[in-house]
Amino acid sequence: MPDPAFHPNRRDMLAAVPALIAASPSLAATKGADILDMSAVTMAAELRKKGLSARELMTAHLARVDALNPRFTALVSRIDHADALRQADVADRDAAAGHFHGPLHGFPHAVKDTASTRGIASTQGSPLLKDHVPDADSLVVARMRNAGAIFVGKSNVPEFALGSHSYNRVFGTTRNAYDPRKSAGGSTGGGAVALALRMVPLADGSDFGGSLRNPAGWNNVFGFRPSWGRVPSIPNTDLFWQNFATSGPMARSVADVALLMSVQAGPDPRAPFAPQDDPAMFAAPLERDWKGKRIGWLGDLGGALPTEAGVMATCEAALSAFGAIGMTVDAARLSESADAMWNTAVPLRQWSVGADLQGFYDDPVKRAQLKPEAVWEVEGGTRLTGPQLAKASGGRTRILEAFRKAFQTYDFLALPTAQVFPFDAEQHWPREIAGKAMDSYHRWMEVTLPPTMAGLPTLAVPAGFGGRYRLPIGIQLIGPRLADLAVLQLGHAYEQASPWIARTRPPALR
Repeated sequence: MPDPAFHPNRRDMLAAVPALIAASPSLAATKGADILDMSAVTMAAELRKKGLSARELMTAHLARVDALNPRFTALVSRIDHADALRQADVADRDAAAGHFHGPLHGFPHAVKDTASTRGIASTQGSPLLKDHVPDADSLVVARMRNAGAIFVGKSNVPEFALGSHSYNRVFGTTRNAYDPRKSAGGSTGGGAVALALRMVPLADGSDFGGSLRNPAGWNNVFGFRPSWGRVPSIPNTDLFWQNFATSGPMARSVADVALLMSVQAGPDPRAPFAPQDDPAMFAAPLERDWKGKRIGWLGDLGGALPTEAGVMATCEAALSAFGAIGMTVDAARLSESADAMWNTAVPLRQWSVGADLQGFYDDPVKRAQLKPEAVWEVEGGTRLTGPQLAKASGGRTRILEAFRKAFQTYDFLALPTAQVFPFDAEQHWPREIAGKAMDSYHRWMEVTLPPTMAGLPTLAVPAGFGGRYRLPIGIQLIGPRLADLAVLQLGHAYEQASPWIARTRPPALR
């Protein structure tokens, strides 16, 4: 039976790795820099040069997790240290024999707790699944495992990934890497914090309403929501209608994001809408000339979205980096109103999420263990009629058309990653922004839904620190459908023009 992580268009990924890591400095050139501060690209290079062993890499990361995870609760369902080190030793023996498993050979990795992972508890943050240990990997997990990653546990999420605040009744609350009194965001909150605190070299995640983008912006890292279909969602009981969420990579640099993307992406015979491109393209150098290109700044969608004081100013100040690389930035608008886009997104989300949770809801005993936001989604979904879903689907088409029109003028578009800075970790969700009441648990992250509805590649990049407590926020860089590589190239150029990103370490590391 063919390997589920294989597809016929995938080149040998090891052949692509040298292109990405060729320019990385040798370990000697780093002058003894801490292993944990290396980029993933450099780690991969050193493992292949025998300048670094998988055991050394594992030992350093496990020590960091032991030191900081009790305070931040980023990683959960951790495997035994001895087992992790045993797997690292196997990776080293294979490397000594000239056999590298793939671009992630020897990398410690914690899979997002929403993804089925063979042999490790996959709880989705729900008491209903706290003892669930899958006997098979999802496709994206299988691809990372086959690329050489060593799974050391899971990264924490909100219950069933609902909401952009990673707390649950199974493991507790993940706390922001830059201020543990604040939310880490979500639903890939554990992954973002683990990255920022150097507990793992890379993080995987998934994204519907900003789950790779909001926590990246709030923890000064990069999170990429690919074009829908680029990373197939397998297994999936509905490959036709429920096409909103997607897996994707998160990292401390765009080159590292691209490295993981080269592993996660690619077609699969079970995914009817997956692009057929070779994912090895993401392992190519990201340099590109940007002179004369244009970015349209969508901001608060023409004043329609309430934002916390300082969010817009922080993001707009960061836009100057695009001028430094030869681009122009202008205010832009979409032809579809913010209200219309929200009224499209809510029923489609309720229908999609509600369908996933209906089985739990139908059992009164299990329903009592669902958090209120999950019940709200299911009950909203059950009230929807066929005509209402048809209307919402038509609205999604209009959102895509609005972006298409904007891309006739601009090469890329940009939005904030959230409408607020990280809020108190004890708060479930913001009840108001700038005096305007929030009517749902996700209204405050409305800014992430337009690119989701359009299925567009969107990279969250750090924008800086602002607000009363000088907390992090980010910018979403949005490209046309399937322009994933171009979006990563743009993010890479922005990163090079923004050296403060790498220099601004979490206080716990200073």
